Amino acid sequence: MKEYKEEEYILLSGIQHFLFCRRQWALAYIENQWEDNVKTIQGEIMHKRAHDAGIREKRGDILTVRGLRIQSAKLGVSGECDVVEFHKDENGVMLHGEEGKWLPYPVEYKRGTVKEGPYDEAQLCGQAMCLEEMLCCEIGEGALFYGENQRRHKVIFTDELRETVRFAINEMHQIYDRGSTPKVKPKKGCYACSLKNRCLPSLMKEQSAIEYMKQSLRGDED
Repeated sequence: MKEYKEEEYILLSGIQHFLFCRRQWALAYIENQWEDNVKTIQGEIMHKRAHDAGIREKRGDILTVRGLRIQSAKLGVSGECDVVEFHKDENGVMLHGEEGKWLPYPVEYKRGTVKEGPYDEAQLCGQAMCLEEMLCCEIGEGALFYGENQRRHKVIFTDELRETVRFAINEMHQIYDRGSTPKVKPKKGCYACSLKNRCLPSLMKEQSAIEYMKQSLRGDED
């Protein structure tokens, strides 16, 4: 199996954008174009709060580590976990400075609510796959914490979800190496995208972006 060099790593956080829209991901992660909207700013605030609460905290049989840097040579990605809880478990791993064995449980913070697609689940699963490679362990599940309802959503790292992560990251590497930005068909989700002003004009050859927005809004009302 191929292993990537560190200079070939891409950001794991991009996988949720890639699965939602390959063009959105390429604009942000290849062309370095990004525009904030209310949703992106709220999400950024949530992540800062998750990281600002402290680096390491232990309560009973749970050790909480925030802002943990992760990477995987097999996937060729690097990133940062919002929170990793280490639960005391005989099936876990030894940790420096701690007694007993601990099983990692990644927790990712999101501003909205549970989505229909596998976008957030894939990002969390990718984090778990990095942790497994780094710590030589197996991680069966983690959680997504959604700010809108202030609840955790448990995610099981199935073989299917893991394959989705591998396939997506492999394609991300291919597109990144080509340095190209894919063309995609517009959809309703484009209206809420923070990059719509940069993306839509180049997509609309026969139809103006304004007319497309009007149609999208009419479709949302149906």
